[in-house]
Amino acid sequence: MYFFLVNLAIVDLGSTTVIIPRSIASALVNIRKISYSECAAQMFFFLFFLSSDLFLLTAMAYDRYVAICHPLHYMSVMKWGSCFRMAGSAWMLGFLNAAMHTGTLFSLPFCSAVIHQFFCEIPHLMKISCFNSKFHEISVLLLSTLIGGVCFMLIIMSYVKIFKTVLSMSSMASRQKAFSTCIPHLLVVSLLCCTGAFSHLIPNSGSSSNWDEVLAVIYSVIPPMIE
Repeated sequence: MYFFLVNLAIVDLGSTTVIIPRSIASALVNIRKISYSECAAQMFFFLFFLSSDLFLLTAMAYDRYVAICHPLHYMSVMKWGSCFRMAGSAWMLGFLNAAMHTGTLFSLPFCSAVIHQFFCEIPHLMKISCFNSKFHEISVLLLSTLIGGVCFMLIIMSYVKIFKTVLSMSSMASRQKAFSTCIPHLLVVSLLCCTGAFSHLIPNSGSSSNWDEVLAVIYSVIPPMIE
């Protein structure tokens, strides 16, 4: 568990470092400009850390499932080799997802240089593209929904089995210990997935930029803070 928590801490530190210091510096010196290459790098690293975060949370759900539902087999199932492979796969999938989204988006021409957001985000960059980006929007939306949906369903399935096992425990102390470990994790996953989905869907329906920024802060800043 602590091995995955270390990886999660690194991911959270990276995701906040990519956008928060740059946003604070821009606000302090009242500079609202960002270079093309810096915008591409910011989006790539943010997507990399965010995707890796989701994959790591999925791996942690499986780790909790084995620890609570099959405690006697935990040491034989979650060996160091298995943990390294799961964490390495999370980082690799996060890298591939970020590279694919960034490469696809920045291959499009842009008609405007104004983004109504405090960091470079996919929906707002698509809105300023000169190219008819409906196909790209649908592709990105389907891919993101597929990745997020699969991870979310795997996490939910793990926790359904975990809660069944916890509720069958006779000791109240064991129940409280299990719930104190699992419920915060589940809340973070729900907050990350739900606000991230709304943030990517609502801009295309004509929502206000202030509401977009609130949603972006919720899914990009708050989950790393409470993890």
